Amino acid sequence: MNIDDVNRGIVKNKKRKRIGRGIGSGHGKTAGRGHKGAGSRNGNSTRVTFTGGNMPLVQRIPKRGFNNRWGLKVVVVNLGQIEEAYAAGEEVTLDTLAAKNLARGRFDVLKVLGDGDLKKKLKISAHRFSESAAEKIKQAGGEMILLPGRASVEDYKAEKKAEKKAAAAKAKA
Repeated sequence: MNIDDVNRGIVKNKKRKRIGRGIGSGHGKTAGRGHKGAGSRNGNSTRVTFTGGNMPLVQRIPKRGFNNRWGLKVVVVNLGQIEEAYAAGEEVTLDTLAAKNLARGRFDVLKVLGDGDLKKKLKISAHRFSESAAEKIKQAGGEMILLPGRASVEDYKAEKKAEKKAAAAKAKA
């Protein structure tokens, strides 16, 4: 290969193919689509995943696991992360955590864990606190605000059972 071969075969200003413009053009009549059949018609295309009548790949692969309808998506934040991101006296809320990229995306429950040290006095709002986190927040002179969240399945069932008992006792009386 020589230096003058580098651009051989590369056409910089290629003319576009004008199809369906008469016999003399070489691309007239059927416009390069051949005769009849679905390929000659407008709107003929198969989806990328089509495998020619075979069982689709998505259906061939077995299902795994299950989707828990009642499962809560819990996002955890450690005290060490909060210590780095916040100044003393600041308020730690869901909005400020999202703004500082500590709690990203959609979630149902925010839990604060006790990994790391907390020396600043902060007002922290969350759905759950671990025992060690609660202890460290109190030692630093901070405040914990427990946010109301969706009740766990166990709590919900216990509440329903208590309601049934109360209704049965009321009916007897």
